[in-house]
Amino acid sequence: MPEQPGDAAARDPLRESAFLRAARGERPDHTPVWFMRQAGRSLPEYRRVRAGVGMLESCMDPELVVEITLQPVRRYGVDAAIFFSDIVLPLKAAGVDLDIKPGIGPVVASPVRTMADVEALPELDPGQVPFIAEAVRALVGELGATPLIGFAGAPFTVASYLVEGGPSKEHAATKAMMFGAPDVFAALLAKIARTAATYLEVQVAAGASAVQLFDSWAGALTPEDYRAQVLPHSAAVLERAGALGVPRIHFGVGTANLLTDMAEAGADVVGVDWRTPLDRAVPLVGDRAVQGNLDPTLVFAPTEVMTARAAQVIEAGRAARGHIFNLGHGVIPSTDPDQLARLTEFVQSYGSAG
Repeated sequence: MPEQPGDAAARDPLRESAFLRAARGERPDHTPVWFMRQAGRSLPEYRRVRAGVGMLESCMDPELVVEITLQPVRRYGVDAAIFFSDIVLPLKAAGVDLDIKPGIGPVVASPVRTMADVEALPELDPGQVPFIAEAVRALVGELGATPLIGFAGAPFTVASYLVEGGPSKEHAATKAMMFGAPDVFAALLAKIARTAATYLEVQVAAGASAVQLFDSWAGALTPEDYRAQVLPHSAAVLERAGALGVPRIHFGVGTANLLTDMAEAGADVVGVDWRTPLDRAVPLVGDRAVQGNLDPTLVFAPTEVMTARAAQVIEAGRAARGHIFNLGHGVIPSTDPDQLARLTEFVQSYGSAG
C-alpha cells in the first residue's frame, strides 16, 4: 500500500516536531518557541539544584545537566530543549586552567598571547567528555518528541576569553592580536574551531537534533574584519556540524551589521537579537530560517503589552523561510516564570505558522 500523508510523522514524531520543521524551512501548525541562555536561570527549582554547586561543576554532572535542561521544558512546554552547558566547558575538559567566577564569568589563569601559547593550548578529545554524551543520551530518552539543541561557543567569543583572561567590553587585547599578529590569531581561532566542532559532534552523536553556535562578542567587529578573520573559522565549525545532518543555528549579539555574513558562514537558521526588527533581518539572511527576537525586558511589561509585541515578531517572521520564536537574547534571571509561561502559551496558540 502506498504511504499515506502523515505516515512519516507517525513513524518519527521527533523529526516532524514544530521546531525541526521550522528549522528546515517548513511550515508547522504553530510557531515553535524556546528560550535561550539557560531559561532555567529564572526558576526557583534551578536555584535549588544549583545551590552551592559551581557552574562548571554543574556542567560536568550528568544528572544535574539532565535536570536543569528539563526544567524549562517541564515548566513551559517549550518546543525544544537547550543543552545546559557553558561556552568554556570544552576548554576546561581539554585541560585549560580556568574557572567561572560568580558575578564575573570565565577567568583564565594564563591568558593566550603568543604563538607558543597557542601551540600549548590543548584540543578537545571526545574521550574527555563522556559526561556530555551520557547527559545527552539520558535527555533524549526523557524528551521523547521534543528536540534537544546542542550548544557550543563560537571561535571569536571563546578566543576573547582566552586572550583577555576573562570578560571584556572592549576586547582590546583580542583585537590587538587580530590586527597585530594575524598569524597567531588565525592559529588560535582554528584550534578553538576544532574543539567546538568536536564538542558539537559528541552531542549530536549522542542524540542532539540541532546545534547552536553562540557568538556573544562578534558584534564588536566590523563586517570587513569579521569576513576576513573570523567567518572562516565559524564556517569550519558549522561545516563539520552540517556533515552530521542536523539544522545549524548561528546566533550573535549586536550583530545587525553581520547578519548576512553570519548566514553565509553556514547557518540553516540565523538568530537575530532584539536590536534588529525581523522585517529588516529577514532580507539580510537570504533563503534561511530566522530565530528570535522579542526584547527580553518585555517580559517585565504588562502581559498584554508583551503579547502584542510577540505577535508583531511572529507576523514579521512569516516572511522568512521558517521562524523559531525566541527572546532576542537570554532570559534575565529576575524574570517571572509565570510570565514566560504566558508567553509560551501565547506563541503556541497564536495560529498557523503558514
